[in-house]
Amino acid sequence: MGSDVLLQEQRGRVRLLTLNRPAKKNAINDPLWIALREAFTAASEDDGVACVVLAGAGDSFSAGVDLASFGGSEADTPHPFESAARAVASFDKPLVAAPRGVAVGGGATVLFHADVVYAGASFRMRLPFAALGLVPEWASSYMLQANIGAQRAAELFYTAEWIDAARALQLGVVAAVLPDEDVLDHALQRAAAIAQWPVSSLREIKRTLRLHHEPAIEAAFVAEQAAMARQAGSADNLEALTAFFEKRPPRFN
Repeated sequence: MGSDVLLQEQRGRVRLLTLNRPAKKNAINDPLWIALREAFTAASEDDGVACVVLAGAGDSFSAGVDLASFGGSEADTPHPFESAARAVASFDKPLVAAPRGVAVGGGATVLFHADVVYAGASFRMRLPFAALGLVPEWASSYMLQANIGAQRAAELFYTAEWIDAARALQLGVVAAVLPDEDVLDHALQRAAAIAQWPVSSLREIKRTLRLHHEPAIEAAFVAEQAAMARQAGSADNLEALTAFFEKRPPRFN
């Protein structure tokens, strides 16, 4: 079930989705964006699915966007990132995440759309947008504030610093920290406890929880897309990427 880059497994009324590019630390390329979009759309439409668990194969959750995936698309072809992000953001059933290891950029901001996040002890998160001369995405400019408060969110975005599992727990980014070997089983057990209830009720509860956030999420998507269009390919962004590939500190003007 699923594709090579996104494994899907049905466990009762819980659907486990596993990012499956472990050799690339589950960096998200075009096929994985498309697979995520299709998987969340299908899970939303399937009444046999009451809850989804999202995890990563190997020792990392996701290193974020695979930079190579932005080099081969035709100029007039929409990149699948936007539709994938919106499919996750609009998912109308409980979503539980079980990250361990690194979660960077889009590999971190997807977690802000999970209803509950259980992290492994090795979890390390970074929002590197400022360091790349870019802006937040996945409506994270709103979602992180909504989850942990404006000052804490601003500090993480402006500094682009790493935070470990203990700091993520303190901030409220994750609900609990468990040993790496236990985190997925724990998430699946909690998801099964959720999935015992009627799908109709779970949908309505999520709708009531998210209803007042929806206008702000949409505004964030629009604002981030416009800002990203201004920043992507800018002198600062190109310097950041060049420095990254040359393994040196960037020299911003």
